[in-house]
Amino acid sequence: MRHARTTRIFGGMAAIALLATACGNGLEDDGPETAGEAVDAGAEDLEDASITVGSKDFDEQLVLGHISRILLEEAGVDVTDEINLGGTDAARAALETGEIDHYWEYTGTAWISFFGEDEPIPDRVEQYEAVRDRDAEDHGLYWLEPTPFNNTYGIAFQSDAADDLGNPETISDFFELAENEPDLATLCVESEFEARDDGLPGMEEHYGGEVPSDNVTVLDTGVVYSATADRDPCNFGEVFTTDGRIAALDLTVLEDDESFFPLYNVAPVFTEEIYEQYGDSLADLYEPVASELDDETMAQLNARVSADNEDPGDVARDFLSEIGAI
Repeated sequence: MRHARTTRIFGGMAAIALLATACGNGLEDDGPETAGEAVDAGAEDLEDASITVGSKDFDEQLVLGHISRILLEEAGVDVTDEINLGGTDAARAALETGEIDHYWEYTGTAWISFFGEDEPIPDRVEQYEAVRDRDAEDHGLYWLEPTPFNNTYGIAFQSDAADDLGNPETISDFFELAENEPDLATLCVESEFEARDDGLPGMEEHYGGEVPSDNVTVLDTGVVYSATADRDPCNFGEVFTTDGRIAALDLTVLEDDESFFPLYNVAPVFTEEIYEQYGDSLADLYEPVASELDDETMAQLNARVSADNEDPGDVARDFLSEIGAI
């Protein structure tokens, strides 16, 4: 198995929700359809609420976690900060067990990783609605309206290295390189991507190619970017497409020419207990904020953390202040 030979370097059944209409995030013309018995979204005053906020452990999630923390605190909520829990599995488990009440999750992650689907839905609205409905029905977890930005996976290389690498433009080109000149097709990834169905194993199967196992190096997420930029130890790296380090480090992202990677629009997700009490109030609070998070905006916020080493909480507060949310 490839995992054994890879170099590693580490530095109850609930009903479908009735959600409020979107506020400018591109879903309002495709009003979400619901089925089954509806659970009313509560509109109790948030000043009476106590909510535990979590997040995953990479920069974008830290910013989103602090956006929630600050937004809720400014609304009078008693917030417990559990931001930076760990990877996807840790954050999802914490939500399912009630250790936390809320974090932001990606539609593609839920569809592929949580639900075990093989084929993503190419329409962002339909993908969101399918995830929203299933998670409410199967797990009692409630998704508010998503952001416009799509932080999907990508494969990137240092732009100055294009000639040395045969001027690749697509992921198909990358796999052709892996077959014909495997010494050049070295790839840095973070640990989740190495194992996920929507990561390297699925990409290899979908494209019908294979990266030699000795060519794959597992690094901490942030180190992948610098290692790719330095071409040490890899010429290519797995990236998140809204990460500000792509531009800061002059990386080029290959085109996903066979449309493997799912859509990863992110949305606030809450437990049933919190949604039943405060769902409408939370929708009113979050939707104007989520609608402002397009690809460019999220990349700029991420760059302030990843490239400029600013504090994620400060970046989140600046964003909320600039859009008039606080």
